Amino acid sequence: MLWLIGGVCALFVAAAAYWKHSLTLSGAAAAFVMGTVYFGAGNLLWFGILLLFFISSSLLSKFKQANKEELEKSYAKTSTRDAGQVLANGGAGMLLCILNAIWPHLGWVFAFIGVMAAVTADTWATEWGGLSRRPPRSVITGKIVPPGTSGGVTLLGSTAAALGGLLIGLFGWLFAELSGMSGQGMEYLLAGIAGGIAGAFADSFLGATLQVMHRCQVCGKDVEVLAHCGQPTRRIRGLSWMNNDAVNFLSACIGGIAAWLLALAV
Repeated sequence: MLWLIGGVCALFVAAAAYWKHSLTLSGAAAAFVMGTVYFGAGNLLWFGILLLFFISSSLLSKFKQANKEELEKSYAKTSTRDAGQVLANGGAGMLLCILNAIWPHLGWVFAFIGVMAAVTADTWATEWGGLSRRPPRSVITGKIVPPGTSGGVTLLGSTAAALGGLLIGLFGWLFAELSGMSGQGMEYLLAGIAGGIAGAFADSFLGATLQVMHRCQVCGKDVEVLAHCGQPTRRIRGLSWMNNDAVNFLSACIGGIAAWLLALAV
């Protein structure tokens, strides 16, 4: 029965997101499968956190969207998420949900909080950071870089990342209490903050070092896309397979590990 209810709920959410152009058709299909698993194999905590991430991130992506349109031309993925983005952001959490269903352990839960805090923090940092009046600085060198540069961070974006992680930790605690699960509130909050900050900065570091990047041969801007200004771009650095989705997935895993380790230490 839980799987049936989860499927109905996931279908409703995915269809609404597709209708509001927050998901592509492939993204909606992936979200339907993922939501069904989160509800069927998990409980309120797992499905609620997934929903919280998706709703908050979708709303932020639409906030002052006109101001971000120029930046999005440099990104390989836009605010309308496809299946790759959905799996990159929620795939690690879905695996943890399945593992917890097979072998229940609080460690899986804290790792999940960290994973979802990481993807939430990264999304919030990107959306809010794109509105910063101050130019971003490279997470590697500290030098000013053009807006939209992978690996660029701002104070506004970093603050948003911490708040996003805190929100996931706070609601993780709330949903855990409502679900009758164990664990202290401080553990959930620390897991959220640690996962959010670790994941967001891991994303920036990987974006500045290993992510594949291209240069526009017209305007000279470094971008993630294969074409810019109407012309093909030239690859300048990074691993060919390390695209934006791979960076997001790895950053989520790093956030999960950081949250799990910190929760164990307290």
